[in-house]
Amino acid sequence: MPVTLNTSDPDFEARFVRMLAGKREDATEVNDAVAMIIADVRARGDAALCEMTRRFDRLDLTPDRLRFSPDEIAAQVAKVGHEDRAALELAAERIRAYHAHQMPEDAEWTDRQGATLGWRWTPVSAAGLYVPGGQASYPSSVLMNAIPARVAGVERLVICVPTPGGVANPMVLLAAQLSGVDEIYRIGGAQAIAAMAYGTETIVAVDKITGPGNAYVAAAKRQVFGRVGIDMIAGPSEVLIIAAGDQHPDWLALDLLAQAEHDADAQSILITTDPGLGHAVAGVVDRILPTLSRARIAGASWRDHGTIIIVRDLDEAAALSNRIAPEHLELCVDDPESLAAQCVHAGAIFLGPYTPEAVGDYASGPNHVLPTARSARFSSGLSVMDFLKRTTIARLSPGALAAIGPAAMRLAAAEGLQAHGESIRQRLIRLNERPAP
Repeated sequence: MPVTLNTSDPDFEARFVRMLAGKREDATEVNDAVAMIIADVRARGDAALCEMTRRFDRLDLTPDRLRFSPDEIAAQVAKVGHEDRAALELAAERIRAYHAHQMPEDAEWTDRQGATLGWRWTPVSAAGLYVPGGQASYPSSVLMNAIPARVAGVERLVICVPTPGGVANPMVLLAAQLSGVDEIYRIGGAQAIAAMAYGTETIVAVDKITGPGNAYVAAAKRQVFGRVGIDMIAGPSEVLIIAAGDQHPDWLALDLLAQAEHDADAQSILITTDPGLGHAVAGVVDRILPTLSRARIAGASWRDHGTIIIVRDLDEAAALSNRIAPEHLELCVDDPESLAAQCVHAGAIFLGPYTPEAVGDYASGPNHVLPTARSARFSSGLSVMDFLKRTTIARLSPGALAAIGPAAMRLAAAEGLQAHGESIRQRLIRLNERPAP
């Protein structure tokens, strides 16, 4: 049964804090094992990748077969039915259009001292996108990672996706094709992250790695950070629904279960001002849960991490939401826009009863790669900005250097950096030697 909390109860704060502190990620120690995998890939390259793919994915490969050939991609893509293709094409179009609006503009101006300042945006040269394999092989993740990179202008995109037993997901390969990616490798795990970060004889290293994965993939991303950039370390999925007024209990229950079926460690939370609505939703969850194909996973999630919180009013709901900082926030209330203005910490917000979070996973347009485990307090979801770098630009006229140089010299002296100050002073001497116009 889910935990039920009520802000009117004297022990609410203590129980709420325990809920926030609850660790839902796999506690298995994997760092040492991942460090050994990374070292092996760095030392032996393709040979290590082939050996680990045989061990972990039951697939014999040679270096020349690490990458999907164009013919293999075409053969797999041909297996996708018309309706599935149309759905992927619609999603790709909407994701591309949304992320195009995120592109920032270069800027330049000249200030009153005569200094021309500004910045420019340029894409990373190469990005590696990790796509989980097996049951968690999601074509939507390919679209959400690859399309923003392409919109940003990344020239080279690499996808690593494991194919356990040699079985590929045709829709994953079609999603890659629709996103403009044809460099696809059938490897996974920490070894794929190592290959993209350091390179092998076959795989050329990239500049940034994005995409979700298991505990080994997450640990590998942590360990290669600095050598390459990474997007984030994603934890189990989570949704918070704030509901009040005339809401449909069945819809709310399904939205909670949509997160629960992701992972036994996922968390679904309902906050409501109406205890009767909370009770009704819990009843619907109990009724629907046994009918789900992933009932075992969803049931474990709801049993261990499901939470219903009764609050006095929506102001209190917003305050609790900001403390939770959820990955997904659904506002099923009469005036969701007003409530959204109070909810400042959330990865993505879904306004109104006709905006289920599930549509955001696929086709509404915004990215579904979002901060988890309360990291929405300080980070954002994946966007074109993850594939861009901002370079600042400055050009000082002689007059500008004369105006601001002495202050810089003074600060250099205060910090004991003599060459800093001298590099400015010599230029100012030259300026003073110039004849007056």
